Amino acid sequence: MARDPMGEAALALHRFGFGPRLGSIAAIASDPRGALLAELDRPGAGRITNPDLLESGEAARAAFNFRQERRAQRLAERAQGEAAKEAAAKEAGKAAPAPPGPSAMQAPAATEMKAGVRAQPTPNALPGFPQQVYLEEAKARIDAALGSELGFAERLVWFWSNHFCISADKGPVRALCGAYEREAIRAHVLGRFADMLAAVESHPAMLICLDNARSIGPDSIAGRNQHKGLNENLAREILELHTLGVRTVYTQDDVTSFAKVITGWSVVPPRQDPARGGEFVFNPRMHQPGDQRVIGRTYPDSGVDQGRAVLADLARHPATARHVAAKLARAFVADVPPPALVERLVKRFRDSDGNLKELARALVTAPEAWTAPRGKLKTPGTWFVAALRATGITPPDIRPVIQAQNMLGEPLWRPPAPKGFSDDSAAWMDGIAQRVDVANQLAGRLAALVDPEAVIDTALGPLASAETRQAVTRAASRPQALALLLMAPEFQRS
Repeated sequence: MARDPMGEAALALHRFGFGPRLGSIAAIASDPRGALLAELDRPGAGRITNPDLLESGEAARAAFNFRQERRAQRLAERAQGEAAKEAAAKEAGKAAPAPPGPSAMQAPAATEMKAGVRAQPTPNALPGFPQQVYLEEAKARIDAALGSELGFAERLVWFWSNHFCISADKGPVRALCGAYEREAIRAHVLGRFADMLAAVESHPAMLICLDNARSIGPDSIAGRNQHKGLNENLAREILELHTLGVRTVYTQDDVTSFAKVITGWSVVPPRQDPARGGEFVFNPRMHQPGDQRVIGRTYPDSGVDQGRAVLADLARHPATARHVAAKLARAFVADVPPPALVERLVKRFRDSDGNLKELARALVTAPEAWTAPRGKLKTPGTWFVAALRATGITPPDIRPVIQAQNMLGEPLWRPPAPKGFSDDSAAWMDGIAQRVDVANQLAGRLAALVDPEAVIDTALGPLASAETRQAVTRAASRPQALALLLMAPEFQRS
């Protein structure tokens, strides 16, 4: 079959990137594979360099200070309110009733009067500091996806961030999500898997999210004194999800032993250390003493290095290579990826010692990655970003984007479980109705700014079927035409 340069270029942008922007299909038509590879070689690929964004330790300390100040303000307002009641009672010649003791589960009233002025609204009415940081990081992330030429490096960031997912719903983690992605994922997205693994598992956001920050070895000094227990959450997810894969070469005994190895991997409490609070710390008082045996190998008790040694071996394990290769092929190419593609990726992962840039190169140079049918449904976030890129719109306010992702069932940095959001099309089929609603809303706002017929060539080019072009041309209105384009099968699938 004769090569179709424009068709390959459009496929490259939809399958490996975030969809075309104006002129991007023609720009890479001469060598789509070369364009993707060139993006990997671009300095700073996958990074976000914004000096206004906080490091994780800074964000943790600032969030702690914010919570403390807000608590102090509530207590002061409550005391003032009680004093005002007492004064009013005395003026009326009545004895003021004793104020009831505060309940641990009762929030202070949001409408108490302070010097004749109504108190500030409840925290949900205005975004507090953690939510402000979350929104700033979210905007930086979306802007990076919209601003990238092809989006391949950004897609890799999103893949690995979901693979090593954390949840903003876990209290203190909300203010750390963006910093975690920048520090642990973006910093290593084209580096070595072993380095990313070590960065992820020792990051405060992960340690807090999966409860390892409070995991204490039963025979450690803290364990003997405090009678607190071992937490296996992080150890289990590292083995099941991050490295070897579910039901592979490990046993429950391996999970328990590994959990003991990483006791003491914790976070400096901001309350105790204003300078280093929120940063990683190895606490030897919490660490389970003694050698541990994990996946058939004994690891001497070397403190924090004991855990690092286990992670290094997990990163190089053949089961990890296969788990990662299959997941990468499934996320980018097909729900049931071609076996030959998976084998290529397994071999490249092992031969390159987990070099993720080489793994990405192997993905886009494999023939199977280009010949697989376009049957994979884009995830909600990828589809929505593709819609924005196709129309050339960069939202000034990130909140509607966040709301759209919530509505579509893929809330940013809030996966339903430690395994992250599904990379299988079937998981997103039930959300097609929500995509219709979002497409209609987006089209209603943008139709006056864009020509739907021109967007067809920008977004799909030769991938657009005659039926789709006809439906857009014959639509009753510009908003309807744009919504039909965004919901077209060719635009929905990669």
